[in-house]
Amino acid sequence: MTLAIDGGTPVRTDPWPSWPPPMDDAQRALVTAVLDSGQWGATQGGKACSDLVAAFARRSGVEHGVAVGNATLGLFAALRGLGVGPGDEVIVPAYTFVATATAVLLAGATPVIADVDATDLHLSAPAVAAALTPRTAALVPVHLAGSPADMDPLNAIAARHGLAVVEDAAQAHGATYRDRPVGGLGDAGVYSFQSSKAMTAGEGGLVVCRAGEVHEAVWSVCNVGRTLDGAWYGHPRVGWNLRLTEIQAALLLPWLDRLDDEIDRRNAFAAAVARDLPPEWASVVPQPPGTTRDSRHLLMLRVHVPFDRAFLLAAMAAEGVPLDGGYPPLGTMPALAEAGARTEPCPAAEAAARDVLWVRQAMLMDDPAGAAHVVEALTKVLASRPGPGSG
Repeated sequence: MTLAIDGGTPVRTDPWPSWPPPMDDAQRALVTAVLDSGQWGATQGGKACSDLVAAFARRSGVEHGVAVGNATLGLFAALRGLGVGPGDEVIVPAYTFVATATAVLLAGATPVIADVDATDLHLSAPAVAAALTPRTAALVPVHLAGSPADMDPLNAIAARHGLAVVEDAAQAHGATYRDRPVGGLGDAGVYSFQSSKAMTAGEGGLVVCRAGEVHEAVWSVCNVGRTLDGAWYGHPRVGWNLRLTEIQAALLLPWLDRLDDEIDRRNAFAAAVARDLPPEWASVVPQPPGTTRDSRHLLMLRVHVPFDRAFLLAAMAAEGVPLDGGYPPLGTMPALAEAGARTEPCPAAEAAARDVLWVRQAMLMDDPAGAAHVVEALTKVLASRPGPGSG
């Protein structure tokens, strides 16, 4: 069968769903109300931000939250609110978006890049244990691709060594671990509302906290050093203006009402791919232990045969089924090393960078019948593939 990249007929010619989807009626009504009110900033007396924070905190199984300008700032604020700063080390997974590490640098601490589990690609508890030093102050597990990290072993390490735990839940809106929502499993959890995420206002983020004192500290970091009950021009600590706007909150708040239906849709698509992929060619990366709800921000596929990565990505795009190449390991990024990051041995992350490809969220929002196009195109391309480094 001739590949589309060589002039053959593509597997798919119909467009995939766009992301983000158009505003629904509830979003349009709330955004219009906020615009008409003139109360566009979170300090101007509107309710959209406070209502969003309250709803998201409840959804995360905690009492407190702070809306922020983006999730990178949220990670920074959570770390600073938990007392992490210069001289401290923070352990992060090697297979994640670079902001997980750069937020640590922003807080003045040193990222320590540890390996992920070879099967599920989430932060490995044994790798964390091997990376500990007297300077270790915190862990940042990432709920990668919408799957919850296996938090119990990580929390146990943190408890034994007196470490803070900040969950990077940027991709995991609505995911649950052992029937508990992510975000509320550590000391703080951070969500993203960037354009590609399961809930988006173009940009934005939200920090959720279990303890009142952590919430007060994070709130102060995000509100120029003020205190919750202090004077407007009282700034007893150093802080920054990291706030979300009322307009962004108005886009996000109604989204909570449809989030579960969208998660169900993505899971149906993912299940169809997992069922029909020929196991000799490729398989879906398994969920971590303890997963009770995977929000499926991405569907990660591991290819089991040798392949030329650049060719496969180009050939899949030509077939009308574009895949993403995924993350390079953080330890391979010179800028992080130059900024002082320390990298532990990370063979599992290096293997993932070679063998793992992603189906993006917009494609997962297609009808589950569209999963057949992913399976057909990948099988077609792999069957005709040149080997690694050929051509």
